[in-house]
Amino acid sequence: MTNNEEQFEKLVEKLSASSRRERQVAAAAMAELARVEPAILEPYKDQIIDALNRPEAQTRWECLDMLTALVPLDAKTCEKAVDGAETALFDEGSGPLRLSAMRFLCKLGATSPSLSSKAWPLIDEGIQCYHGDVEFSDMLNAVIDFSSGDLAPEVKEALAARMAFDAANGRGSLKKRASLILENVQPKE
Repeated sequence: MTNNEEQFEKLVEKLSASSRRERQVAAAAMAELARVEPAILEPYKDQIIDALNRPEAQTRWECLDMLTALVPLDAKTCEKAVDGAETALFDEGSGPLRLSAMRFLCKLGATSPSLSSKAWPLIDEGIQCYHGDVEFSDMLNAVIDFSSGDLAPEVKEALAARMAFDAANGRGSLKKRASLILENVQPKE
């Protein structure tokens, strides 16, 4: 094992350290690596999923960001994080945590019809709960990506129904984003 591999192993171990600060620093460093080279984190998916059970919001949102980057590499394993993402999505104390959870659920749900059906109820509830919140615009960007994914027909219909009001009656960027979502889920001719 090289020195870099040893250092990385120590970083992963710190996700379960007793110190909140150590967990946050480790998660932030790993999330930055995930943005550049997510494959490096593949062997540590289970530890990242486990870290969704830490009490502090930052560790959890960094882990959700890592898992979002890992979805294209292994959606099946990332599916194990849905319960942790659900808890994060409805955490009343942290907007960044809720946003990371929505991004993860949308990325995971876009990978297959079955995963879209699993993620959709949470995405739908998130759309309803956070409509108008500071993070909602960024959440809608994740929903736009979700809407162009491999969705089950019933999910497409439900998403279209959810966004129809905003597409017809919204203003500005809300109207544009809702209209784009509707366009993405319409049957292609």
